[in-house]
Amino acid sequence: MASELEPEVQAIDRSLLECSAEETAAKWLQATDLTSEVYQHLAYYVPKIYCRGPNPVPQKEDALVQRILLGPMEWYLCGEDPAFGFAKLEQANKPSHLCGRVFKVGEPTYSCRDCAVDPTCVLCMECFLASVHRDHRYRMTTSGGGGFCDCGDTEAWKVGPHCQKHGPNPSEMEEEEDPLVHLSEDMIARTYNIFAIMFRYAVEILTWEKESELPADLEMAEKRDTYYCMLFNDEVHTYEQVIFTLQKAVNCTQKEAISFATTVDRDGRRSVRYGDFQYCEQAKSVIVRNTSRQTKPLKVQVMHSSIVAHQNFGLKLLSWLGSIIGYSDGLRRILCQVGLQEGPDGENCSLVDRLMLNDSQLWKGARSVYHQLFMSSLLMDLKYKKLFAIRFAKKYQQLQRGFMEDDHERAVSVTALSVQLFTAPTLARMLITEENLMTVIMTTFMGHLRPRDAQGRLQFERYTALQAFKFRRVQSLILDLKYVLISKPTEWSEELRQKFLEGFDAFLELLRCMQGMDPITRQVGQHIEMEPEWEAAFTLQMKLTHVISMMQDWCALDEKVLIEAYKRCLAVLAQCHSGFTDSEQPVTLSICGHSVETIRYCVSQEKVSIHLPVSRLLAGLHVLLSKSEAAHKCPELLPLSELSPPMLIEHPLRCFVLCAQVHAGMWRRNGFSLVNQIYYYHNVKCRREMFDKDVVMLQTGVSMMDPNHFLMIMLSRFELYQIFSTPEYGKRFSSETAHKDVVHQNNTLIEEMLYLIIMLVGERFNRGVGQVSATDEIRREIIHQLSIRPMAHSELVKSLPEDENKETGMESVIETVAHFRKPGLTGRGMYELKPECAKEFNLYFYHFSRAEQSKAEEAQRKLKRQNREDTALFAALPPPVLPPFCPLFASLVNILQCDVMLCIMGTILQWAVEHNGYAWSESMLQRVLHLIGMALQEEKQHLENVAEEHVVTFTFSQKISRPGDAPNNSPSILAMLETLQNAPYLELHKDMIRWILKTFNTIKKIRERSSTSPVAETEGSILEEYLRDKDKAERKRKAEIARLRREKIMAQMSEMQRHFIDENRELFQQTLELDASTSTASESSPMVSDLVLTALGPAQTRVPEQRQFVTCILCQEEQEVKVESRAMVLAAFVQRSTVLSKDRRKCVQDPEKYDPLFMHPDLSCGTHTGSCGHVMHAHCWQRYFDSVQAKEQRRQQRLRLHTSYDVENGEFLCPLCERLSNTVIPLLLPPRKIFNSRLNFSDQPDLTEWVRTISQQTTALQGLRKEESSPHPASSENPENKEKVRLPEGFRPDFHPKNPYSKSIKEMLRTFGTATYKVGLKVHPNEEDPRVPIVCWGSCAYTIQSLERVLSDEDKPLFGPLPCRLDDCLRSLTRFAAAHWTVSSLSVVQGHFCKLFTSLVPGDSPGELPCILDVDMFHLLVGLVLSFPALQCQDFSGISLGTGDLHIFHLVTMAHIIQILLTSCTEENGMDQEEPPGEEESAALSLYNTLREHTGSALKETPSGWHLCRSIRAGIMPFLKCSALFFHYLNGVPSPPEVQVTGTSHFEHLCNYLCLPSNLIRLFEENSEIMNSLIKSWCHHKEVKRFLAGERDAISYPREPNRLLDLPQDYSNLINQASNFSCPKSGGDKSRAPTLCLVCGALLCSQSYCCQTELDGEDVGACTAHTDSCGCGVGVFLRVRECQVLFLAGKTKGCFYAPPYLDDYGETDQGLRRGNPLHLCAERFQKIQKLWQQHSVTEEIGHAQEANQTLVGIDWQHL
Repeated sequence: MASELEPEVQAIDRSLLECSAEETAAKWLQATDLTSEVYQHLAYYVPKIYCRGPNPVPQKEDALVQRILLGPMEWYLCGEDPAFGFAKLEQANKPSHLCGRVFKVGEPTYSCRDCAVDPTCVLCMECFLASVHRDHRYRMTTSGGGGFCDCGDTEAWKVGPHCQKHGPNPSEMEEEEDPLVHLSEDMIARTYNIFAIMFRYAVEILTWEKESELPADLEMAEKRDTYYCMLFNDEVHTYEQVIFTLQKAVNCTQKEAISFATTVDRDGRRSVRYGDFQYCEQAKSVIVRNTSRQTKPLKVQVMHSSIVAHQNFGLKLLSWLGSIIGYSDGLRRILCQVGLQEGPDGENCSLVDRLMLNDSQLWKGARSVYHQLFMSSLLMDLKYKKLFAIRFAKKYQQLQRGFMEDDHERAVSVTALSVQLFTAPTLARMLITEENLMTVIMTTFMGHLRPRDAQGRLQFERYTALQAFKFRRVQSLILDLKYVLISKPTEWSEELRQKFLEGFDAFLELLRCMQGMDPITRQVGQHIEMEPEWEAAFTLQMKLTHVISMMQDWCALDEKVLIEAYKRCLAVLAQCHSGFTDSEQPVTLSICGHSVETIRYCVSQEKVSIHLPVSRLLAGLHVLLSKSEAAHKCPELLPLSELSPPMLIEHPLRCFVLCAQVHAGMWRRNGFSLVNQIYYYHNVKCRREMFDKDVVMLQTGVSMMDPNHFLMIMLSRFELYQIFSTPEYGKRFSSETAHKDVVHQNNTLIEEMLYLIIMLVGERFNRGVGQVSATDEIRREIIHQLSIRPMAHSELVKSLPEDENKETGMESVIETVAHFRKPGLTGRGMYELKPECAKEFNLYFYHFSRAEQSKAEEAQRKLKRQNREDTALFAALPPPVLPPFCPLFASLVNILQCDVMLCIMGTILQWAVEHNGYAWSESMLQRVLHLIGMALQEEKQHLENVAEEHVVTFTFSQKISRPGDAPNNSPSILAMLETLQNAPYLELHKDMIRWILKTFNTIKKIRERSSTSPVAETEGSILEEYLRDKDKAERKRKAEIARLRREKIMAQMSEMQRHFIDENRELFQQTLELDASTSTASESSPMVSDLVLTALGPAQTRVPEQRQFVTCILCQEEQEVKVESRAMVLAAFVQRSTVLSKDRRKCVQDPEKYDPLFMHPDLSCGTHTGSCGHVMHAHCWQRYFDSVQAKEQRRQQRLRLHTSYDVENGEFLCPLCERLSNTVIPLLLPPRKIFNSRLNFSDQPDLTEWVRTISQQTTALQGLRKEESSPHPASSENPENKEKVRLPEGFRPDFHPKNPYSKSIKEMLRTFGTATYKVGLKVHPNEEDPRVPIVCWGSCAYTIQSLERVLSDEDKPLFGPLPCRLDDCLRSLTRFAAAHWTVSSLSVVQGHFCKLFTSLVPGDSPGELPCILDVDMFHLLVGLVLSFPALQCQDFSGISLGTGDLHIFHLVTMAHIIQILLTSCTEENGMDQEEPPGEEESAALSLYNTLREHTGSALKETPSGWHLCRSIRAGIMPFLKCSALFFHYLNGVPSPPEVQVTGTSHFEHLCNYLCLPSNLIRLFEENSEIMNSLIKSWCHHKEVKRFLAGERDAISYPREPNRLLDLPQDYSNLINQASNFSCPKSGGDKSRAPTLCLVCGALLCSQSYCCQTELDGEDVGACTAHTDSCGCGVGVFLRVRECQVLFLAGKTKGCFYAPPYLDDYGETDQGLRRGNPLHLCAERFQKIQKLWQQHSVTEEIGHAQEANQTLVGIDWQHL
């Protein structure tokens, strides 16, 4: 199909190229009917440019569009070349003081908590950094896309509205001028014409409904018969469904389907097929059929290609308009006029209206384009912003209806623009007064909440997913209301009052529908069957919480409004109650001679509802009246006389009773829905407008009625009236022991009722109820939260209620009540309560849950004991001193001293005194004591603050000292307290009773000041003295007990010690002897001080053989490590690593053919071995591993989850410490001792001689190999052949040494070797492969190198105290690598040795060997040393192994020095030393000159000798350290003590230990004859010449250490960087989860379909693919939007890790939910770095996955 189109396309191109923009524009300027001219031009050209084939070609299309379609318009508009015209416009235009930058998805936005008018006012990063707010308390969030920067908007900021860039010009501060004055008349007319035509065209074509014909004026003569099958986005179907359907419908590959789906999701539509009508229609029917089963089908249309072409151009036009108006405010003004101009058909038809009303019909891409245009035009022009806001408000109901029917999220709906319009205070007020906006929003909202019951209350259906989806849409209206109310008016006009009250009425109507919704009845007998629907009602309540608060705030600002609102609210409440009057007969209650009438109502039998928004709103308004003192100033305006207190308290009281009964377990059969409702009722999200307001409502009621009456009604509602009104009832009810349940229920109810009374009297920290300031309330909340336990900042914020600006007001007071404790390496910063605040602690604080209350009580008692306050009463928690009530609530305190209250207290105390006769509980008594304490505190305050002539009416102390009345003569409350003080069963409450008696005496004293009575004095002091003595005795007794206990424990311990020594006598003997020997070695006694420890060579220090005993962790059996015994193994983990890599881009193309013999110095990928150091028998391990495998197979049949280890890859967890392992290392004795049993001759050859001998032996071996491999020739040639291979003296190549190891050890040697080979090369295991030994040596070398790197980075000494698991691992690994040749084929190892050796000492036939610059010398050293025994075992000429080691080491060291001189000795000026060069310096200079000769002076001019020596020492140091570690573990020579401490560079000590001269150049001088020829051969290698000629790079020494990426201090820099990152695959789309690789700094598009790639035949996400290439399977990433670190290992393992960024409160913010500024914490980053450098990432993942099973279920490979 494509081939047919090609020539046609080219032909078209020619006709298009001839079209000139200038000529077209000139033609238009002459035209009489411009519209038809332009339309003809478009009708002809648009279909020729767009939609020419199945896939769009955006670059080509854009170029043509600019030339042919937009070019002429720009010429026409400017009247000259647009390049000059637009430049002139820009110059004339004054810079805007509005920023207006539209946010992209994920871009960081900043809001200032101090200065923003509301949280929707945000700045972009540039403006923020240039503004005053960067030093304030700001909040950082990532944008969801679609809003814009408010910089320069004076209404959005209290201070600092402009950043430095958008500051207003002082000269232009006068009147706003008309922007059109800068344009010529002529230009205005032209602009107007072209804008009007183009804007109309775009709107018309985008809102066009027909699928196959164009508007008449755009139809063209010859029309091609091509169609598109266009698929549209919806929010119902998932990616998977769409991909699957497309594969079926248009039979494309999965990759194509994914690309289609991604585009549809991003742009809102995509053509999935191109062709004739039939062809497209068929695809459409398949898609519709496939997606219509569960939900509505995907929207698909078959559209004519020319319509699609015009629509594409329409979008291009809108973007073009947006960019053109950027040149000049005048152009912007004209576009706004065009857009808002009313058309001929009157209402509804300005172009802007047409676009808005068609919003829900448009696709996503079109919406976002026109929304952006609106933002850059209408919202940036203040005059038109106002006009647009009015249009928006007029069309509000229609727009919202469109939004409700649509399924796209709000961010892409035009209704989201409300946040730009309604939050501007002046606009919002204007819309309220002129368009009655509040009422409009409320009625729209009510219109969408349809289902009501018979009383007109809201009734929600079952809360299905669809319901929730619809309901969420409706809730966005509440958000609009919140925006309107968020800025409070400062002055009120009559009109504003009237419209606000109208809106308030509409709001009351909503609350009336909510009053009493979701009523519940107690289930008796059987459990409820269907849980009733409760979520919707609470969701609504939560959403409205802030709106209700804001309504009250508005009312508070104006007394007239407040009083009017109060009346209306009261009227609605009365109306609600009239519906509720129960037809029951009233009943009369009487106690203590008081009686009251009330209705008969039983919470446990009738309907009750927890939703009472109207009465709660009234409570809020009542408090405001009290606060503003309007009630005092003009009581005649208030209907206070109409208030019926019993009506006010009825419903809130029922709520409290319901909670009490639920707590008493009476509603168990009502299921969880009720428990959840009670939970939310008290929860911090709802309590402000629910629970708190119910308390206020009861306080309001009580303050207006006789407290005795209130208490009787309350007893009756709590169903406790009987118990307290008939004195004998309590006895009877306790004697019916059968009813345990009833007893418990009643006890709980009494406790809850007493708690309620405590709340009513004690909760006065609400402004208007008590005389407190605004901060007192929040201060008290914080004190009580922190008295439970110290808390982190975020926990505290969560436990405090937020206002509409997301503020809790905590920062203003936290410093006064708490200390901040900074966090360590883990954990978070904590606030601790200051000790002086403890006296404000109230045990019965009303926001405590049950659990919190008991924790707080415990914590406070403990504190008191520690501080030993007031010895007598150290554990009492008395009620705190309270602020006085406001006048309107002043009568509340009388509830404490009224007769019914005293009767209740007396009754309960009486029960406690005769504690066996009645059912009572200690917490009941505790509450009564608390109430008595409160009353005494109250009286004391009244007495202290009383004015001269006033009489204190609060006489509680007198009332409690009066005994009861005549008939039953019960004792006084005081007398009962004194009795209880000594009751043995009340230990816990003694302190409190004492405190009460003490306070009572104080009050008595105050009252009797006039006639000081000595009686009270003595009474008090006797009491105190008695207490003091008792306290002393108690302390003494405790000390004695503690002493005895200590002695007993000590005796036990010494006994155990003795036993242990007896049992392990011989062990102790050994240790003592050992200690003696080591101590003599380390102490500087004269005999040892001269002993120089040497790690290798003939002079190697001989160490006495130590026997090694180990215990198997599986069978607990102890065994000695011997050559012939059963193998013991260490659990180990082998992994590929790039931690030391200098070139991560290198990758092995074909691992099967790759030869790893020479490691390149860039260490691009090594094999690291780690171990936890736990020992097992080989056979025990084998059994354990088999059981793990069997278990895994069983598990796979049951669950399809991953585990944290992958058994198929040989992984298992160490049975003891659960560290991830994948193989085992055998434990061995030092192998060199076993091979090196032959005598050491005294005359060992020197280096030159030795090299010659070895060269002969290798040549002989190579000759023999060739002979074996060539087919046997005729016998005649045999003799010559024999002579050709001359065997050096004493060399017997036919000799095969006996393997000393037992069968099981050999097997383990093979096991570990194969495992290392498999992991290191990523190949299938094959123990015969010749590369196995190479990989084992390489792993040994690499592991030592990485340890040396870690120690250097941390400035630790080389042989300092290593963790024993590392020490064991390195020892075992080195010994294993040294013994592995015994299980490999001898000839293979000899072959490796020959090759390695030849790379240093070239033979006769130099094959393709790497040059000296491309070999890592330490790997070479390890390879040579460990393969040398394979050659040496056949040499009987008397050369010892040690000699060989020494010569190999010297040879490699010299090669390394040459490497360093060639690559790393560049001149550094200014570093010369003045003194004359010493011996070492001159030697170095002469060596450098020799090198220059050999390289033909390609080396640079000679630096100073001093500098050369310094370079050599610095460059070779890592190599020497690694070698020292290697020989230490290989030969077991202890390390010299000097190297075990930090400090100096240890260079000399290392040289001594390694048998090197400390002037390294002496090596060359001693062996000059051979070295000269070697240096020559090294320098003549072609690669060295290329390097010196500058044609290639080489690694220089010492290698720079690898570190993780340097992260910026401020996290917002990272977010900004990531927000500019677009997904590399899906054309400029912003990545949703940009993820930063901390190893190499690459930004990746994670967790998305677009960037999935294939790895080993599996689809994996970008991070997993990157992990494979960059980290050899281990990745450390930072997910920028979530601010969390991601560790990945392989495909199936990963975990999230705490990020190194903390806020000022020492907390991480994963998910950026809190938005506090984040800064880099160096220590935590160091910790992540250390994990990576020490190869512990995989281990960390294993631990995390074991600890948290949910991590196992995540598909890590898709990240």
